[in-house]
Amino acid sequence: MDDFRLLIDLHSEGHRQGPGGDRETRLAVELSGLREAANLKVADIGCGTGASTLVLARELDAEITAIDLLPEFLAKLDQNAEREGLAHLITTRSTSMETLPFAEAELDAIWSEGAIYNMGFEAGIKSWRKYLKPNGVLAVSELTWLTDQRPAELQAHWDKEYTEVDTASAKMAVLERLGFSPIGYFPLPEYCWVDNYYQPMRRRFKGFLDRHENSEDARAIVSTEEHEISLYESHKAFVSYGYYLARKVP
Repeated sequence: MDDFRLLIDLHSEGHRQGPGGDRETRLAVELSGLREAANLKVADIGCGTGASTLVLARELDAEITAIDLLPEFLAKLDQNAEREGLAHLITTRSTSMETLPFAEAELDAIWSEGAIYNMGFEAGIKSWRKYLKPNGVLAVSELTWLTDQRPAELQAHWDKEYTEVDTASAKMAVLERLGFSPIGYFPLPEYCWVDNYYQPMRRRFKGFLDRHENSEDARAIVSTEEHEISLYESHKAFVSYGYYLARKVP
């Protein structure tokens, strides 16, 4: 089994495939000003198993299209939506975030928690802007430096893993340059990383290794994840996901 399939196996049982929280999604909804609007059309791009999608379905009067490349993740979302009585509000689509199934100016809002990095922050914003109506809302969480200077080992790690990591002010400048007016920002707190993402993943390591007979490839994936966790635990004052909300300038 290749590394990609191993990663899917490790993360498909997770409620979240990255840092985040229901409370934070609700705060983003509040900042967006969309809660009082009716008959919205919303896309949740890179939704994973749908933690954010389910919150949006509870909070908004909206028709939600949940996009993810991986059918395994979407199957979990479909199961959870059915169990919570939300399936009638959510349509899942397995497709790349680079080839979205929407018409120009079709959407009232685009959500993407911890996923836009797959395209890159700037490329994703450029690509997705056309799908939003004038004054439509973009809500994304993105890896963000919390300070102007960082420890060298942290800087080196994230420069290698994601070259677009930057400060919030730099991300805001990108949004403004690409035709958006920022309306809100907040960094994700520690529990969004530790309690909601890292600890549940750590609890899955043993079962994951057992399923794959403690193979070298499986152990390498666990080692990589443990390294990232250790870096965060040591340097959490310097990096987080920033949650950005912006409105498309007509």
